[in-house]
Parts: sequence; structure tokens; C-alpha cells
Amino acid sequence: MKGILGKKIGMTQVFTKEGKLIPVTVIEVEPNVVTQIKTVATDGYDAIQLGFETIRENLSNKPKMGHTNKANTEPKRFLREIRGVNVSDYTLGQVVSADIFEEGEIVDVTGTSKGKGFQGVIKRYNQSRGPMGHGSQYHRGVGSLGTMRPMHVLKGKKLPGQMGNVTRTVQNLEIVQVDMENNCILVKGNVPGAKKSLVIIKTAVKNPDKKNEKADLISYAQEKAAEVAANEEVVETANDTIETVAEETAE
Repeated sequence: MKGILGKKIGMTQVFTKEGKLIPVTVIEVEPNVVTQIKTVATDGYDAIQLGFETIRENLSNKPKMGHTNKANTEPKRFLREIRGVNVSDYTLGQVVSADIFEEGEIVDVTGTSKGKGFQGVIKRYNQSRGPMGHGSQYHRGVGSLGTMRPMHVLKGKKLPGQMGNVTRTVQNLEIVQVDMENNCILVKGNVPGAKKSLVIIKTAVKNPDKKNEKADLISYAQEKAAEVAANEEVVETANDTIETVAEETAE
């Protein structure tokens, strides 16, 4: 098990070598810092605590600054635990970057879904509305609540209420590309949360060792751009050679 904290930037699309379009979510992964190591002997379980997104000291407080100073790092906005890791592979203050994951790996991504406020059952649970005409006087209501025995609302009845703003995990997503230059990870498909929200990328629970070896996940557009640049260099070299030969012939 391994994991890293990141920030959802948005969605875009890339192309495989075969020209297949893949929708991806761009996750900015600023280097994380191991701010605490927990073991079975001291805490009852194995875990590491990662700090993400550096903030100014005046936005923190003394307890938080004292905690991060132990790891010899600056105050962090987010502190989250990753359980199930091999704690012997980590040291206090160690920097964890995006290269812990590889292209083709299968991961689980956790985030907080968008909050939609107080909603009715039609939007919240996709229920059908009543007749809109002929004097039905029932359009977007909840429906029967408990008119039959035992004459009370049973547990689990779908009712209006708060929608969204809950922690959700999307499993078995594939890492399409790891961009170390821009500290970004491209994940196939969509992940929960709004833009600029915190997400956690972890090894897939159901497929911890699975890796997509067949898919060629290099961006088709980037490869073509490299080919065009190489062809331009060849053309420039050929032109220079022709000019040199022409000058020598003229002399």
C-alpha cells in the first residue's frame, strides 16, 4: 500500500498511440512530506502521516508548527494518514513525490463530493414525479410515508435532505501519465470533488498488484509534436548542407 495527497485541477483528454481518446483528470501532486510515523508499538497500528500544500506561518498556530518542525518542514495546510504501508520504508521528514506511482497502475482516489444543499427526492434519488395535469395536486412530493400498518415512517425511507458534500472513493482507476516536470498525475476517468479540492491517491484495495501493461499510454499529441520537431531539425540541417555545397560550387 502506498499513497499521496494531491489537488484536483480539472479534466482534459489525451490520445494513445493508436489515436484513441482517453478522458483524464489532472491532479497536481506537490511533493508531500512525512510528518509522522505511527507503529503498532506506539499507536496500535501502522501508518504514515503526510503533509501537503505549504502555507505561511501566520496562517498556522504553535501546535501545528511544532508538529511540522519535528519533520524539519514548513507548516502544511492538509495532514492525512495513509494506513497499511510498510513504515520501515519511510523516515520522518522524507519527501514523497509523484514518481511513487507509474503509468498503468490501478489506484483508488478519495475526495469530497460537491455539496448540492437541501434537495428533494426527485433530484436526490432520481424518483419520478406525479401527473402534472388533470387536477392531480401531486407533482414532486415524497410519496406515501406510512399510511398502512405499522402507521409510522420506516427506517431507510428516502426523504429530502442534504445532498453531496460527503467523502467518496472511486476504485480501480488507471494512471495514464506521471508528469514529474509539472508535478501532475493524469488519472483515467473522473474523480470526486470540485476543482482545487483535496484528493488522496492510494493503491487499489481490490487490485493492489494489477498494472495495465498492454496499453500504450504515451500521449499521441506529444509524440507527434516530437516527430515534427525532429523533422524540422532534419530539414534545417539539409538546407544548411545545400547552401554550403552551393557556395563551394560557386567558388
